[in-house]
Amino acid sequence: MNALEGKTVLLTGGTGSFGQHFVRTALARWDPAAVRVYSRDELKQSEMAQSLHDDRVRFFIGDVRDLHRLRRAVAGADVVIHAAALKQVPACEYNPFEAVQTNILGTQNVADACIDAGVRWAISLSTDKAVSPANLYGATKLCAEKLFIQANVYSGRKPTRFSCVRYGNVVGSRGSVIPLFRAQIAEGELTVTDRRMTRFWISLDQAVEFVAGCLGRMRGGEVFVPKIPSMKVVDLASAIAPGLPIRITGIRPGEKLHEVLLTSQEARRTLDVGYAYVVQPEHSFWDVAAVPDATPVAEDFVYSSDQNASWLDVSALREMLQPSPAHGGLPAEAR
Repeated sequence: MNALEGKTVLLTGGTGSFGQHFVRTALARWDPAAVRVYSRDELKQSEMAQSLHDDRVRFFIGDVRDLHRLRRAVAGADVVIHAAALKQVPACEYNPFEAVQTNILGTQNVADACIDAGVRWAISLSTDKAVSPANLYGATKLCAEKLFIQANVYSGRKPTRFSCVRYGNVVGSRGSVIPLFRAQIAEGELTVTDRRMTRFWISLDQAVEFVAGCLGRMRGGEVFVPKIPSMKVVDLASAIAPGLPIRITGIRPGEKLHEVLLTSQEARRTLDVGYAYVVQPEHSFWDVAAVPDATPVAEDFVYSSDQNASWLDVSALREMLQPSPAHGGLPAEAR
């Protein structure tokens, strides 16, 4: 189902890796009436405008901390995708007040603005770091999830419905380990914190497709979790720089050995719908029709990166990272 055709869409954090890829994909495939890019970086907006040349795109300078500006930007939008966040773990640890104001209070502002404007669908991007968080970034994203889901209570009789998507590391996004590994090649060795470390892996294409698909399926209150493969960080290092020595540096504060996308506590309200897992809200706010083709997961089910049924080995990772002449020499994760 194309939930964006003829709709006015606003993306917070629209100049980020996800936002830029979503805008380009939406314009090429889903025919929205307008796409509003909301971010605080005027340089990125200017560069994005020059590369797009599409009069359906509008650019709004603003911060999610500014509720008044958000209300102006959201007015008349049908769909809001909330991707703005402070995402660097060390930066959030060092600047906790800023992380809370952007990731938590900013999310509340987005929800308030959506309700006030009568936006029909609002979806927030979350992360595996929000599950049993081990650092401040994860803790703020857990709070953001809770705020967005519970915002369905505040919408009352208004049409606005809120849901979240939760997925793992995005291949090639800003802050990804891939640019770090590539920069270290010149130094003659790559650094990995622990040889056992595993991560969930999703491409920008997959992330964009998943969010768009969830917009067409959401009823409000769900957390959508895609079924995605895992990879070993040492395998990624070998794929990027075959034969280069790997130095183990030790796990860092706030870093997990393995990531989790679903806990056993969530399992009792989680459905397997084939393409994804859907975590239903803890509290039933309204009558929800039965989800078609859904199967409850086992009560003790845990979806963790080390216990995944799907894996990317060195050859699969290497293929994913190969430049593609059809896309101007860009590797798969950057298309």
